[in-house]
Amino acid sequence: MEPDQTAQADHLTILMMVAHPDDIDFGNGGSVATWTGAGHRVVYCLITDGDAGGFDEEVSRTDMATIRRDEQRAAGAILGVDEFHFLGWPDGRLYVTHELRRDLARVIRQVRPDRVVTQSPTRNLRSMYGSHPDHTAAGEAVMCAVYPDARNPFAHPELLDEEGLAAHTVSEVWISHMGEGADHYVDTTDAFERKVDALRAHKSQTAHMEDLSGRMWAWGRSQAKAAEFGKDRLAEGYLVLDTR
Repeated sequence: MEPDQTAQADHLTILMMVAHPDDIDFGNGGSVATWTGAGHRVVYCLITDGDAGGFDEEVSRTDMATIRRDEQRAAGAILGVDEFHFLGWPDGRLYVTHELRRDLARVIRQVRPDRVVTQSPTRNLRSMYGSHPDHTAAGEAVMCAVYPDARNPFAHPELLDEEGLAAHTVSEVWISHMGEGADHYVDTTDAFERKVDALRAHKSQTAHMEDLSGRMWAWGRSQAKAAEFGKDRLAEGYLVLDTR
């Protein structure tokens, strides 16, 4: 399998576009820490605030949204990220709509990334947790925003006519959580502790988890085995798409 060459590339702008706060940290935290450590600009776009998450029934959904934004900012800081776009779409009710595609295309035109990283638009029948409907909807909507919306000056004309956001073509999209479908891997061994620290910053979601570090190590190790990285290495896998 192909290892990641991002660390040797010229400085890139990498836009992470996912459904919920903590999605990036679970699936891509080691990659993000590796990329920012190499000097790349990483920007987060969170489609929902994760207001349907958490376990404390005494916390209002409005308060939960605020808590989760704050947790995501804290987690991002641990990984070297300080640019965030919070779109505020409703958690648990995410669908691929024209309006969602417009909002995602807006962020792409604002950030003008070289690479977009998002979730799989395809349900994984072997993974219930890996196929959250918000995740698959996010992946599909992001792919629609990458092509054709963000690059077509005549799509969502208000973005250009009213907001002055020129069309932008994303060179590549990385789909995360691909399991056996991955064709590209990031060695995250040296970033593992920062990934776990970022996950712990999401206290409303992870404080109850026993052996969080062990669970993340086991997942990273399984990815590294698939990548044939060798003993005691950790990895995060992707399907890389040329979208030029």
